[in-house]
Amino acid sequence: MTQRLTGRVAVITGAGSGIGLATAKRFASEGAKVVCVDMNEDSGKKAAAEVDGLFIQADVTDEDAVREMYETAVREFGSLDIAFNNAGISPPDDDSILTTGLDAWKRVQEVNLTSVYLCCKYAIPHMQRQGKGSIINTASFVAVMGAATSQISYSASKGGVLSMSRELGVQFAREGVRINALCPGPVNTPLLQELFAKDPERAARRLVHIPLGRFAEPEEIAAAVAFLASDDSSFMTANTFLVDGGISGAYVTPQ
Repeated sequence: MTQRLTGRVAVITGAGSGIGLATAKRFASEGAKVVCVDMNEDSGKKAAAEVDGLFIQADVTDEDAVREMYETAVREFGSLDIAFNNAGISPPDDDSILTTGLDAWKRVQEVNLTSVYLCCKYAIPHMQRQGKGSIINTASFVAVMGAATSQISYSASKGGVLSMSRELGVQFAREGVRINALCPGPVNTPLLQELFAKDPERAARRLVHIPLGRFAEPEEIAAAVAFLASDDSSFMTANTFLVDGGISGAYVTPQ
């Protein structure tokens, strides 16, 4: 494995499973020191142990907790070079706008959008002091096109992440801080597996739209994150980085 991230310190939210866990492993394999942030203590500690990293239990919707997690990373490892703002939820009560309640709407916005706002707000100053850094915010392909199955607050939150990433990427480019939005297609993660278990028909409708004919594996998304974190993407900022199996390029998917 190419050691593109040797000596760099990466903080990953939602690191206990799925894309976050796969990325923690990928970062570590490329030489980074990894801070694994998760609400779930068991999975977060396990992830940190797998990558010989540091676990921080934090609610990424809590401003003080977010500020402290970055300060802890810098205190322990000396810098903050990569922030992968990945934590998110997609609960079943987030559905059609006609049936989704205000509480469900607000909860998804807090976890998916406000957390990214807070993570960027408190990661950027550390990177400004260094004169360099890479922030990768997890948006989604639904930020650029309508979802096959309605999830109104999720889609809106990811659109917000995409728009915010563009603005921040432009604002801080001259200071050496790159900020990009990662837009995955459907990924074979616990979130998707739960959807299949609860509503196989709804989950299957997502698959029919993917030209490659399958869901992504977390490791494939992690490879894209590692690219955005590394100097291989040094001329990229404010970018919409789609890794979606061709969904956004398809009008009709051949069967």
